Amino acid sequence: MRHQKKTVKLGRTAEHRKALLSNQVCSLIEHQRIKTTLAKAKAVRPLADKMVTLGKKNSLHARRTAFAVLRQKDAVKKLFDEIAPRAANRNGGYTRIIKLGQRKSDAAPVAFIEWVDAPEAVEETAGEQKGRKGKKSGAESSKSKKSEPAAGE
Repeated sequence: MRHQKKTVKLGRTAEHRKALLSNQVCSLIEHQRIKTTLAKAKAVRPLADKMVTLGKKNSLHARRTAFAVLRQKDAVKKLFDEIAPRAANRNGGYTRIIKLGQRKSDAAPVAFIEWVDAPEAVEETAGEQKGRKGKKSGAESSKSKKSEPAAGE
């Protein structure tokens, strides 16, 4: 039985899992939003929230603790300089998980994980993706319009 065993193992050894999660948090800090499987997103969320809590303390000890987990100086710097000040008045819940459905290849559930108070740059990239989909559907709709009159005549 799994009573009181919180760790989601993700089919990896402890060292591999620790490296994976720290890399995911670094990518989240760098890109503000990442696309990953739902299980990984749920495993990343507590670690990301702990890193923001360390960033809000803004002490040397907190910086060194964050660096011990993340292992990337630029990610720690961005965490303490940009992300933590944005979350200064928030008492937790710094990340949001948006479910995207299933991946085509293996039907794994996929999700976005992003900062709740992310800047507007993330919204622009989402708009660009919608624009591309719109163009594709526009081309499909023009094909369907051409075929409709032929079917009607």
